[in-house]
Amino acid sequence: MSYKSLREAANDLERHGKLVRVKEEVDPNLEMAEVHRRIFDQGGPAILFERVKGSPFQALSNLYGTFERTEWLFRHTMERVQKVIELKADPTRLLQKPGRYLSAPFTALNALPMKKWLGKAPIQYGTTTIDQLPLVKSWPMDGGAFVTLPQVLTLPPGSKKAMQSNIGMYRIQLSGNEYELNKEVGLHYQLHRGIGVHHTQYNESDEPFRCSIFVGGAPSHAFSAIMPLPEGLSELTFAGLLGGRRFRYLFEDDYFLSGDADFVITGTIRKGDKKPEGPFGDHLGYYSLEHDFPVMDVHKVHHRKDAIWHFSVVGRPPQEDSSFGHLIHQLVKLLTPQEFPGIKEIKAVDAAGVHPLLLAVGSERYMPFRERRPEEILAQANRIIGSGQTSLSKYLIIAATGDGPVTTHDISSFFRHVLERINWTRDLHFQTKTTIDTLDYSGTDWNAGSKVVMACCGPKLRELATELPTGITLPAGFSNPQLAQAGIVAIEGPDFTGKESYAQAQQLADHLTAEQWKNVPLIVLCNDASFVQATLNNFLWVTFTRSNPSHDIYGVDAFTEFKHWGCRGPLIIDARTKPHHAPELVTDAAVSAKVDRLFAKSGSLYGLKG
Repeated sequence: MSYKSLREAANDLERHGKLVRVKEEVDPNLEMAEVHRRIFDQGGPAILFERVKGSPFQALSNLYGTFERTEWLFRHTMERVQKVIELKADPTRLLQKPGRYLSAPFTALNALPMKKWLGKAPIQYGTTTIDQLPLVKSWPMDGGAFVTLPQVLTLPPGSKKAMQSNIGMYRIQLSGNEYELNKEVGLHYQLHRGIGVHHTQYNESDEPFRCSIFVGGAPSHAFSAIMPLPEGLSELTFAGLLGGRRFRYLFEDDYFLSGDADFVITGTIRKGDKKPEGPFGDHLGYYSLEHDFPVMDVHKVHHRKDAIWHFSVVGRPPQEDSSFGHLIHQLVKLLTPQEFPGIKEIKAVDAAGVHPLLLAVGSERYMPFRERRPEEILAQANRIIGSGQTSLSKYLIIAATGDGPVTTHDISSFFRHVLERINWTRDLHFQTKTTIDTLDYSGTDWNAGSKVVMACCGPKLRELATELPTGITLPAGFSNPQLAQAGIVAIEGPDFTGKESYAQAQQLADHLTAEQWKNVPLIVLCNDASFVQATLNNFLWVTFTRSNPSHDIYGVDAFTEFKHWGCRGPLIIDARTKPHHAPELVTDAAVSAKVDRLFAKSGSLYGLKG
């Protein structure tokens, strides 16, 4: 079915037992986020907050809280949209596989008819003010209340053509810091974002930089704001296609209004002015800190009748936004070889914060008549770290087909395959002093850090250890070795206090011997080895969010040959927390205790684990 509104989607979820109502008044200051996290962690239903303290509006979260529920929401349109995306990217697919595509809409073949998914319509809106919205604050150190699922629309200077619009999901700070409540909001947008192109164009024009922020609407609308789309397919078109219903809009006061959004905040972005934005508990599991970002002067805050405030809670993955990555993969999985020739699979590892770690499987065909070694997959790796959002990756581990079964869909087995074959004397390739994700504070400065490609091709070189080596000795200050995964050992080191602490990792490398550790190709230096050992997700999160390759990779029996660095023994990644890292996200104990009432026998959420 196609949903006309967020309310209609919520009602459908409730009819099918996929939504729970919270009837008690709940404070948007930390309490609503705590409820959301508890229910998300147990794979629970969508949550409708009927009474939000300080606001006349209801609120909905955890809409996309499981992969299954996300697919269910789009069950009637998913396959059709997948076919449309494939044909837009490569129309010759129709000739290659006519049986698959004959049922796809003809609009997939031509950008102009795609406008059928757009439509102008009269819209009945009331108006309100920012302070009347559910001002959701998720983490104790957050700078204020944020919109966490915004659809931010801008147009180029002089344009009112919907197909020329850009929609992105750039978080919006509604309160706190230096923002004048009801008059100003902050916009956080980063590298490789379409709104930045428009900002540059407006800086070169005399026109005011108008912006519209949509919240709510059909479930497809929020998803459209984060979907990477082929050239010529707009976010508005995609929202209509995925939602099975045209995206309705009109202009008022020269601002673009969505006809189906629950709320529309309109305003003008100041071209040459910024204000401090943040901190914000982000999807790496740490706070993104306070930095200067663009500010928008609020014009109006519109709302539809019976509006619902749509929000999510971001934090250490997996979280609700993990479903976005899952759905994107489902829709575009057949396009990977076209975007990255030779690549069979690519996976941004959610548990490692997405951008810090990419896994890939490529093809190695250059020299089939001699010993296999990484050659073609290095070219493929360069394509990956030189393209769009994947260029923000920090670690790229790529394996070649032809050396036994390997897939990125089973992360543990992928690491086993790679670590059985990786040759640290040859297979490490660094880029230094380059860009990394804005939210990653492991680097040398904001947006600044390094990258490493680990390329694996060839026969097995070792059997991975499934228990600790015998007779282990460690330098003073190092302790508690734990086997985290096959061939991976976590070791606790002294607290990292400053630049002088870098020498400690080298001290460990100098102490260990390649022979004793020959079946342990990877060592993680950390603060809590038992935590790293406890789960695969803990290993991924600690290792790849807390290290900067150029500064934090060491090796046993290391060498430098001209400009190439390698090691003959285990690779050591120093993943200790460091003074320049952002703080880890921790919930507020007092708030957690207050929320317990909702899960007690008399509470609305009794029966759900709290």
